Amino acid sequence: MKSVNVRELKNNPSEALRLAREGMVVVMNRDNPEAVLMHLEGDELLGRPGVRMALATALFRDGNLPVGRAARLAGLVTSEFIQHLSRQGIAIVTGNAEEVRRDSNTLDAWLNPSS
Repeated sequence: MKSVNVRELKNNPSEALRLAREGMVVVMNRDNPEAVLMHLEGDELLGRPGVRMALATALFRDGNLPVGRAARLAGLVTSEFIQHLSRQGIAIVTGNAEEVRRDSNTLDAWLNPSS
């Protein structure tokens, strides 16, 4: 197991990622461990049933990935991933009524340019 400090991580994140390919990397903040970096390539973790779906769901729910990219991470087409999110009670569209109305009008204008 290797370690990097926060400054090293900030200045050269690619080095920390390279080290993570070799094994876990502990990120130290002063003398305290802050985080662990772990390389995800391969089937060791991501190949386990449900891991990609859970990761994609959490990243979308927390606003860190758009729905299309989250669907690709989960290994689904977007419509299937949206159905999954719906079953989980996770909203696809967020915002207030005015924002939704404005977006709907923009979509209508885009779909019907002659109107």
